[in-house]
Amino acid sequence: MKSIVLVLSCFLSSIGFAQFDGAALTSGSLAISKDSSAIVAWANTCVVERGWLDISDKSLGFATHGTDDLGTDYADGTDVVSLGDSGVATLAFNPSITNGPGPDFAVFENSFSDFFLELAFVEVSSNGVDFYRFPAISNYPDTAQIGPFDPISDPTKLHNLAGKYRSTFGTPFDLSELDTIQELNINQITHVRIIDVVGSVDPNYGSQDANGNYINDPFPTPFASSGFDLDGVAVLHQGPLSVSSNNIGDTRI
Repeated sequence: MKSIVLVLSCFLSSIGFAQFDGAALTSGSLAISKDSSAIVAWANTCVVERGWLDISDKSLGFATHGTDDLGTDYADGTDVVSLGDSGVATLAFNPSITNGPGPDFAVFENSFSDFFLELAFVEVSSNGVDFYRFPAISNYPDTAQIGPFDPISDPTKLHNLAGKYRSTFGTPFDLSELDTIQELNINQITHVRIIDVVGSVDPNYGSQDANGNYINDPFPTPFASSGFDLDGVAVLHQGPLSVSSNNIGDTRI
């Protein structure tokens, strides 16, 4: 019995520290190009709740770069809206996103490098009110803080975190991962929420992944463009057009 427990423990541990796909255009990468023929639509509307320039020094105020509408439509790699530390963007889709084979939508950030990555959690809703998060994993060490100009992030240690790839390449998300959530209709996703990861390894400020690890990304970044820089959310599988609207980020018909 002890040997079985030991083997199971080792197996679960290996999953927890698995290597994931790497940078865009490398072998096995799952990155979605902004010009991919798989993209059928982009977000209709975007509402941003700005986060801090530096959550450890709130006297500096909030991020200011870009406007909400820059989170919609085509991801051009240039025009973005910066969320700031812990900032939130809520995007609406009409027609809705639906579950299909493989990934169903992709989130774009504008990193200048494969290894300078500003990250965000991703949540979805089928009613615009109740949101459910993709289980994010970061296996990057949290013993030494990645500094604001350190291009040393490692995409092979990241999963279900937007911003995993450089500019013009989106991070894909597969709704089937959330198919056990009874309250969520994965065939009618009307809203996607992007929440900036505070990449501090200080427990007073940092964000944790699904395994309770602190997610280490460049910090602090006390600039107007602080935090996750949202360039767009692309739809890969689209549902039927809806004639109804919701309270958060009303969809356009």
